[in-house]
Amino acid sequence: MLENLKPLRWIGSAKRDLLAMPDEVQQVFGYALYHAQTGSLYPSAKPLRGFGSAGVVEIVEDRRGNTYRAVYTVRFADAVYVLHCFEKKSKHGIETPKREMDLIRARLKDAEARVKEVRR
Repeated sequence: MLENLKPLRWIGSAKRDLLAMPDEVQQVFGYALYHAQTGSLYPSAKPLRGFGSAGVVEIVEDRRGNTYRAVYTVRFADAVYVLHCFEKKSKHGIETPKREMDLIRARLKDAEARVKEVRR
């Protein structure tokens, strides 16, 4: 099964940000990303609103009163691109803050550019 895993590609500071999170959160997100690498969806993963059918997926984990999120895309056949990992600071609703959404959009464009470059 390991030979069928899609590689993970980290965009921007996503990996560094994930490694700064609590160990329990890293384990959950790591397992969820493993699911993505195998072509399956982690049970609590869901499409991130605002991206249509772009294959942008969000994992949310609550630990010790804090909410952590990881966002990745399976839109491209060559790899799973981890776009953003962050702690949601806003306590106003469950909506992802605009600043974070803008960063996710920018990193998705970066991933698209990388895929196009590799295909050349």
